[in-house]
Amino acid sequence: MKLLHFFRGVSVLVFTPLLTGAVSVTAILFSMIGRRSADELQWLARLWGRTVSRACGVSVKVEGSERLDRTKPYIFAANHQSQFDIFALQGYLGIDFRWLAKKELFNIPVFGSAMRTAGYIPINRGRGREVLKSLTEAAERIAEGTSVIIFPEGTRSPDGRLQEFKPGAMVLAIKSGVPIVPVAITGTHQIMPKGTLLARPGDVMIRVGEPIETGGCKPKQKADLAVRVHDAVAELLVS
Repeated sequence: MKLLHFFRGVSVLVFTPLLTGAVSVTAILFSMIGRRSADELQWLARLWGRTVSRACGVSVKVEGSERLDRTKPYIFAANHQSQFDIFALQGYLGIDFRWLAKKELFNIPVFGSAMRTAGYIPINRGRGREVLKSLTEAAERIAEGTSVIIFPEGTRSPDGRLQEFKPGAMVLAIKSGVPIVPVAITGTHQIMPKGTLLARPGDVMIRVGEPIETGGCKPKQKADLAVRVHDAVAELLVS
């Protein structure tokens, strides 16, 4: 059985970049020829996440999304157990959202063009005024109606346990005034622990919590907000 899982993992590792390229080209063609908007292209991203999950033998369930008003933008704040979180959230969260991505990724041929076509939001991870400008522009996009997902831990958990949330991750919520939705992911660490490349079959649970209002929050309150969101995710993880 272990040998079967190994060969399956290797196959998916080879297959995923090919699928990503095919989806990227399709998105660009649909945008150029079919005049499809970024919203109309999100089914491709969901198909990508679901296809990779199924190829890996991963089953994903979602609880709590009925709490959300689908006409409003949100910032989804999720724990980060594994690289596989991206496939699970993209394929199964069921809410229209965009990823925040470092601006260098938008320079990759085809892939970068597809990200722009799909409405993903570039973030400058440098320092100084460029970072502030980047965050302000992202906050404006969010306030205008674009939901996004952030991982406030800043990096994948080495052991699957919830880490401290970085206050800086709350800046987008405070700037945009958009509610933060705590999201708890379980199961992905066992499927693809940090430092590994091959995914294993398994079950994933995504729990969506009650939105936390940020209207009226000041930048100096970002640490308190980070603790509040962290505790909400922690509660979902044990529910």
